[in-house]
Amino acid sequence: MDCVYKNPNAPLEARIKDLLSRMTLKEKIGQMTQIERTAATPSAIRDYSIGSILSAGGSAPFENALSSDWADMVDRFQNSALRSRLGIPLIYGIDAVHGNNSVYGATIFPHNVGLGATRDADLARRIGAATALEVRASGIHYTFAPCVAVCRDPRWGRCYESYSEDTEIVKKMTSIISGLQGQPPQGHQYGYPFVAGRNNVIACAKHFVGDGGTHKGINEGNTILSYEDLERIHMAPYLDCILQGVSTIMASYSSWNGRKLHSDHFLLTEILKEKLGFKGFVISDWEGLDRLCQPRGSDYRYCILSAVNAGIDMVMVPLRYKLFVEELTSLVESGEVPIARIDDAVERILRVKFAAGLFEFPLTDRSLLDKVGCKQHRDLAREAVQKSLVLLKNGKYPSKPFLPLDRKARRILVAGTHADDLGCQCGGWTKTWFGSLGRITIGTTLLDAVKEAVGVETEVIYEQNPSKETLERNDISFAIVVVGEEPYAEVLGDNSELLIPFNGADILSSVADKIPTLVILMSGRPLLLEPWLLEKIDALVAAWLPGTEGLGITDVIFGDHDFKGQLPVTWFRRVEDLDLRVDGVKLHDPLFPLGFGLSYTRD
Repeated sequence: MDCVYKNPNAPLEARIKDLLSRMTLKEKIGQMTQIERTAATPSAIRDYSIGSILSAGGSAPFENALSSDWADMVDRFQNSALRSRLGIPLIYGIDAVHGNNSVYGATIFPHNVGLGATRDADLARRIGAATALEVRASGIHYTFAPCVAVCRDPRWGRCYESYSEDTEIVKKMTSIISGLQGQPPQGHQYGYPFVAGRNNVIACAKHFVGDGGTHKGINEGNTILSYEDLERIHMAPYLDCILQGVSTIMASYSSWNGRKLHSDHFLLTEILKEKLGFKGFVISDWEGLDRLCQPRGSDYRYCILSAVNAGIDMVMVPLRYKLFVEELTSLVESGEVPIARIDDAVERILRVKFAAGLFEFPLTDRSLLDKVGCKQHRDLAREAVQKSLVLLKNGKYPSKPFLPLDRKARRILVAGTHADDLGCQCGGWTKTWFGSLGRITIGTTLLDAVKEAVGVETEVIYEQNPSKETLERNDISFAIVVVGEEPYAEVLGDNSELLIPFNGADILSSVADKIPTLVILMSGRPLLLEPWLLEKIDALVAAWLPGTEGLGITDVIFGDHDFKGQLPVTWFRRVEDLDLRVDGVKLHDPLFPLGFGLSYTRD
């Protein structure tokens, strides 16, 4: 019998049907299983027909591994899969959420909240295309991005992963999918996955659905909304993703009116797959099934039963795959999970693999290696930084504007915890899951950028926390003080106070008392700005989490480019106001409204 599935010229659905007909139950369940790379021995991949491997945040081949090292590792895993009975290639996945951020030397773009400030859909698309090239250069086929959450509360530890609190802005920025996967051709069948070729990656819209609307912004919390509001506010961006051929969608850890999304048949199957017509696969989040019972993972059989029957197709196990395979096999044999549900899941997974061309080109294209961290991509990241900056204050009334700064000033002070810290500048999901401090990769800090911008004629004094002697000098023209949040991710970022960390307000106050001061705030969300502090400083810029290209900031503050950014989220006046929203959405009397942003050419 001819192997239709091996024929690249055969219709995609015919290839799926042929391959599915040849698969044993064990091979089908293996395709539904995604394991962490540390568990992925050659025998595990081969004997269990594993369908996918991922790297958790920070799970690299070794410290500071380059893209070529990643490619070597992924290809080894892939060759193990290709030696299995049917030779079904693996999908290797990673959280490339602002560039290929786990790989040393990759270009790190601003986090999504900064991109939301640009309102620039074409910029997002170009960033997606650049990210895809750097991911594929590493041998990786799949990114767990973009996050299309609509963040309604900055206390949420994933606020920076959201483009905006406004659904329309989030919808606009889903254009990154057409960069990651490629632009679907005219006439592409709605709902079906699309990946243009070897320069593109499989994308993942996440987290379905309502993760940005949880009560008090609690990560993995409960979104309390009517179905109509859930659909209008949080589900709407997924329609744009599906229209662009997004290949996968990740279920949310969170709940909707007390119902865990990972086991919600109504939302995952009746709405997403049937009503919205999504034909790719639905993937669980990391140990998402374990969270369906308490203590976590205690009744794993129940967790698997609930999630798979609800509509989860690929399970991010990620470590105890032997138990997962054993229990799911037993559930199918007992009839508790219908074989039709298994076949549907595997069809969807194979559809993505065929659409992505993995059967024809399973291994790394090494010609892409010179794209990693290349000047073209760093220039694009620099452009993104320029466009993301939001000018919140410029001068003390009625004095003239404070910005742009004079690059020919004789002597300037650069201070603050974030002025020379690339890890803080990049934020979470950089090198590790929650990020880290220091010069963690290749890039330009704000201090580096200032020195380059002013040249050798201007003396740049750098003190993280300036001494009394420095502050008492009368020959410093102005100060640039850079403060903000330390890196974090997910629940580690949940914050009910939203104060500037590291005594940031005290540093700002001490400098601004003595020297005209520009404050640059690097954060994943609005932070508390007391009126007395705002009054003291001369100018304020929200730089979000800009990534590796600090020159994008100096391009604007020294006047080579104008400010273009507009707030993607409302800036609260008091944290307690977040619990007093008008109609559950708008803040009464905000410090700065959604869309606010000054420039050199407009008030």
